[in-house]
Amino acid sequence: MTQTAERPAPAAADPITTEIIRNAFVSCAQDMNATLIRSSYTPIIYEGKDCSVAILDENGDVLGQSLGLPLFLGNLEICVKLAAEMFGWDAFRPGDVFYMNDSYMTGTHLNDATIFGPIYWHDRLVGFSATRAHWLDVGGKDAGGPMDSREIYQEGMRWGPTRVYDRGEPREDIIDFLRRNGRFGYSLVGDMNAQVAACRTGEARFQAILDRFGYETYVQARDEIYRQSEQLEREAVSAVPDGTYQASGFLDNDGLGHGPIPVKLRIDIEGEQMAIDLDGTSPQMEGPVNCGFAQTVSACRVAFKLLINPDRPVDGGTFHTLDVKAQKASIMDAQEPAACQWYFSSLGLLIDLVVTALAPVLPDKVAAAHFGDSMVMFLAGRDDRRGGQPFLHVMPHAGGWGGFEGGDGEDGLINNVNGGFKDYPVEVFEVKYPAMIRRYEFRPDTGGPGRFRGGCGLRRRFDVESESSLYLWLERSVTPAWGLFGGGDAVGPDVVVNAGREDELHMLKVNAHPLAPASVVDLMTGGGGGFGPPFERDPERVRSDVLDGYVSRDAAARDYGVALDDELAVDRPATERLRATGSRIV
Repeated sequence: MTQTAERPAPAAADPITTEIIRNAFVSCAQDMNATLIRSSYTPIIYEGKDCSVAILDENGDVLGQSLGLPLFLGNLEICVKLAAEMFGWDAFRPGDVFYMNDSYMTGTHLNDATIFGPIYWHDRLVGFSATRAHWLDVGGKDAGGPMDSREIYQEGMRWGPTRVYDRGEPREDIIDFLRRNGRFGYSLVGDMNAQVAACRTGEARFQAILDRFGYETYVQARDEIYRQSEQLEREAVSAVPDGTYQASGFLDNDGLGHGPIPVKLRIDIEGEQMAIDLDGTSPQMEGPVNCGFAQTVSACRVAFKLLINPDRPVDGGTFHTLDVKAQKASIMDAQEPAACQWYFSSLGLLIDLVVTALAPVLPDKVAAAHFGDSMVMFLAGRDDRRGGQPFLHVMPHAGGWGGFEGGDGEDGLINNVNGGFKDYPVEVFEVKYPAMIRRYEFRPDTGGPGRFRGGCGLRRRFDVESESSLYLWLERSVTPAWGLFGGGDAVGPDVVVNAGREDELHMLKVNAHPLAPASVVDLMTGGGGGFGPPFERDPERVRSDVLDGYVSRDAAARDYGVALDDELAVDRPATERLRATGSRIV
């Protein structure tokens, strides 16, 4: 009788190899993102960086994610898993590439194109490379997407997971259909190809990692990475006192005049688990302010990650301690045919509300509310400088962030859902579009006063040189950035067309407002909330704020109780008298 020796179980990957593999996948995702940005055709990607990528394992869990838009945190994995639910995991073949944009699946608006493909190594499905980028136009009723849509069918072509590459070969019929249904079809296909190239980059990098370390070592390291992340999060949530925490706020309106729109949340913490329940938030609205549930989950993950182990990258071990619930057919779980073009406005507010709800038990980790919205402007028309060639400029705008224990809020920083988005250089704007920037500056006195002041919003003024249409979606005037622990509220946004003229007009949301040549637009974003009582701010720091242009001399006295003489030095006796009142001067 012969005896067969039992094969020993492979040893766990050592800590050094595990860290090398973990960082290799993060680098893999960064390479993917660089490929996408450098290969894209439209400024919103190659200048604005409105994109995100991830490398996933064979179960669709995150191995590495690049810097990009936090709002897509963990969302690309949801898209891959939804496709697998539809077709089965065995439906993926080497060389396949899928495209999808359905708002009720991806959670975003139809302009956000999700493109992903399977990765094989020695005939084994080992993972997926996934990308998302903003396509300039996808065939909605208005160029770039409407501000006044009433149903999703007005916002563009809606796609479930669809093969655009079959076993490595492009499906020219599908690609041609995409090209013909976008106003800028040439650049649409160019951006699609950039995403496909990014997926191929991810595939090559993943395969190189497996070639170097082998599949068994990779699996051991992956499982250890996931285990570490989950354990660290469970420990961090356990450190938060058990209890129920609540917060609420309002969106201005849905773009069609219906509002304010309530957003409410309750956070229940019990042991290692955190549950966020959005019961009481508004039912879905007629206007395009609704959001698919997948992005609601992502927004809650952003808020969670802000407070729970923010320094550790996202991977397949994160968010196991978080549960999110929303009422079906609410603005946070939109159902067909709800319009979803500006889905993210509620999410910026939601993130601020989660942080505020937990502020009493995490005072050293929270910040006051930030300006909170993407503050989007479109400028569309025909460029007289180029023989009437059509153009479309799409741009979010930065604003002020909230103060926090130990520091002032950032001035002029993009909102939390957009993260890595970059401002267009003025030169790019003026070369590509028929308009001229006249002013671009901080808005003084827009940050909420506090021991640590809120950041200032921005003002951008430009002249229009060709007949154009203006589209606006700016939020957070009803609930501007609020302060914490005695800090003051910020000033909200405003847009003024032709200031000082007879046809002066103020507005925050508008669809295709006509602009004649020589029209002037002032777009002003809001500031961030203050943190702590403003009378506790060091008078010398207030003086520095005045010298730097963040705070006016009048506001220094009114909001901070700091008197400055004609040389802008602190007048100590006058300051003591002002602060003796114990409250801001109204």
